[in-house]
Amino acid sequence: MKQPDGLLYIGFSTDLRKRIKTHQYKKKILGLVYYEAYQDKSDAIERERQLKNYKSAYGHLKKRIKGSIESI
Repeated sequence: MKQPDGLLYIGFSTDLRKRIKTHQYKKKILGLVYYEAYQDKSDAIERERQLKNYKSAYGHLKKRIKGSIESI
């Protein structure tokens, strides 16, 4: 989700619609830019950890979704 300051919010959720609604109200999120779906919760949590802890993973994701980020 894109935040007003231009940063991307990265987080794990079992209910994406509820998470978006909550963050739009509390944090003024601008909108959903991208999501990944996983069958296994541990895989999703590992991916979140990669994006938060490894700048290269975050950088690659931002490059891949550049057009989507700019359109919001």
